Amino acid sequence: MLPSKMKTVEMSGFGQPDVLQIGERDLPIIAESEVLVRVIAAGVNGPDLVQRRGHYPPPKGASDLLGLEVSGEVVAVGAQVSEWSIGDHICALTNGGGYAEYVAVDASHCLPVPGGTSDIDAAGLCETYFTVWSNLFYEQKFEPGQLLLVHGGAGGIGSTAVQLGNQLGFRVFTTCANAEDCAYVQSLGAERAINFKEEDFVEIVREAGGANLILDIIGGEYVERNIKAASPDARIVQLAFNAGSKVEINLMPIMLKRLIYTGSTLRSRPDKFKSAIAKDLRKTVWPLFAEGRLSAQTHKVFPFEEASAAHDMMENASHRGKILLVPVA
Repeated sequence: MLPSKMKTVEMSGFGQPDVLQIGERDLPIIAESEVLVRVIAAGVNGPDLVQRRGHYPPPKGASDLLGLEVSGEVVAVGAQVSEWSIGDHICALTNGGGYAEYVAVDASHCLPVPGGTSDIDAAGLCETYFTVWSNLFYEQKFEPGQLLLVHGGAGGIGSTAVQLGNQLGFRVFTTCANAEDCAYVQSLGAERAINFKEEDFVEIVREAGGANLILDIIGGEYVERNIKAASPDARIVQLAFNAGSKVEINLMPIMLKRLIYTGSTLRSRPDKFKSAIAKDLRKTVWPLFAEGRLSAQTHKVFPFEEASAAHDMMENASHRGKILLVPVA
């Protein structure tokens, strides 16, 4: 018997992490194509912080609660759902609502908890793996030995990109803020970890032949520097602008090097696209967890009551891998 009410993490308004507080709501009502998931853990991601500040409104029809990925147990299924049953343990990409004891999720955006991964750790997989796979590797041509440059390699997106790039045969270079982060990303398979406070990534990458693929979450002055670091025919993927999105650059090198400069936000992509990514991940990437070639990277787990501390940790970039929330302390 399901309860009628659930615990949530609410926002008292837009602002700093201290606007997060415990609340209570009715359980979500699922659509015919959805499953209801009892949340075991929820991932904390950059878009959560942006939404909390008031700059990333949820799409029409989505929950206003934060939380874009969860792990949990299926406790109810919609009339059109055939691939999941009550009692299945899954991890899922949500369109919001993950910071709650229960969440309604499109059934085709769910994946099984991969082999070798705990139910809690699985909560930190979907947002980053859907994002990195769809932007860097899905339906893209690449050759072993090409150079992938990942900015912010120690974070959730970065650590995912480093692992995937390594497994797909890229030479992975990545930027980090300190020696500890550099050691961490090298343990994940990075060939070269660049302390951006002490070294010039442009010079280092160009000496290595230039980057064929660049993942950037920084923006600001990195936009122009990425163009300098790129090899001819490279692709630069922008996933965030932590240092700002308004820059003045010389576009001539994009033409001369035949560069592709692109980016996206996952949440606004159509459900059909997310379903295709889930299907491709399950076939191509999820088996690598069971083989021990990929692993979930959980830095710390906080109870819902300490959601503000979790957001503080992410904003201070004092984590390696993923930060998770659990409903029960």
